[in-house]
Amino acid sequence: MVEAQVRPAARHRLPVRKLVAASIGNALEWFDWTIYATFSIYFASAFFPGELAEINTFATYALAFFFRPLGGMLLGRFADLRGRKPAMILTIMLMAGGSVLIGVLPTFEQVGWLAPVMLLLARVAQGLSLGGEVSNASAYLGEIAPANRRGRYSSFFYISTGSAVLIASILGFVLARTLEQAQMESFGWRIPFLVGGALGVIGLWLRRNLAETEQYQQNKQAARRVPHPLATTLRQHPKAVGQLVGFTMLSTLCYYTFFSALTPFAVNNRGVDEVEVFLALSIATALFVALQYPMGALSDRFGRKPQLLAWSAATAVLIVPLSTLVRPGIWNLLAVFCVGLACYTAMTSIAPAVMSELFPTRLRALGIGAWYNLTVACFGGTAPLIISALAKAGASSVFFWYVTAGAVVGFLVILSLPETRNTELR
Repeated sequence: MVEAQVRPAARHRLPVRKLVAASIGNALEWFDWTIYATFSIYFASAFFPGELAEINTFATYALAFFFRPLGGMLLGRFADLRGRKPAMILTIMLMAGGSVLIGVLPTFEQVGWLAPVMLLLARVAQGLSLGGEVSNASAYLGEIAPANRRGRYSSFFYISTGSAVLIASILGFVLARTLEQAQMESFGWRIPFLVGGALGVIGLWLRRNLAETEQYQQNKQAARRVPHPLATTLRQHPKAVGQLVGFTMLSTLCYYTFFSALTPFAVNNRGVDEVEVFLALSIATALFVALQYPMGALSDRFGRKPQLLAWSAATAVLIVPLSTLVRPGIWNLLAVFCVGLACYTAMTSIAPAVMSELFPTRLRALGIGAWYNLTVACFGGTAPLIISALAKAGASSVFFWYVTAGAVVGFLVILSLPETRNTELR
């Protein structure tokens, strides 16, 4: 008898170029949003006069967030009807254009109130863009991934995000070390926005050859037959909408606490040297990027739900103690940023997988785009404004109790999630 020869299963190879192309738009989006928040301490007075310049700058930041749900709905529905690729190309063009516009805008001193109006218009374009990019890139990554590797594929979403934020932080560190305060306020803050425009060109080049997902091709006719699609997400998938809102609330608060709000808070309200803040954030962000893929792989092996529960519980317990360490001293700052962002990777590494698994393909981009972005607008866009206003009122610690309350709500919502590892998308 001749024994049959069994060939070993071919080792899976990650389509790295495709994953990078899908994720680079997200990198650009978050690079631009991060530099706006972190460099606001330098350009606030360029666009707004008087003592309320910082508050008005953050108000513009927050207002742009409320265009994200509109972008999520319009561009998400566009992606469900016309394809993920054209939607992702459109979003990256909007974001890059807004970034370049901010980088070359005249100041209030030069053109008066036209300056903040133009700033707001640029931010609106970026808000619309980001609303579509997050949902469409998440859907794309979820749809191209094998069922048993969706966590690994999803990790590239925040590998790109973290890398972009790291570039923004390093750029801030380098500029703060090489330019004087007057130079930063005069022209230094413009450099990162122009860099964002250059990243947009790279993103367009990488995305030009992306192929559509099989999931979209198989479901595009079904998507076109859905009447009143936004209402359908609520009517047919109310639990999924509630779950998405619940864990996105906490995720958003975590993101904007560590990547945006703490930088101006530490410099302006706790007397921390700006160079130390940028250095600590850069180191912690490198750790954040390094942990994404291992955490994504961990979820493919042990499940999404245990990982999300651990993240929300750790945030509830640790966020207030960490806030007391926001004071001068590099080791204090490293502890705050490294511990906080390391815990956060339990969520970010699998965010596209978790969101994609909530909705069927015919409603996926719209379902994520509308409800994710509405939640981010309410809780993320207001985070820097709230922490700044509370600090001026002498009640800065209240913000961290606010995040703790969000963590408790997030934990309870995550308890209701089904375990979805190794499941096929609908």
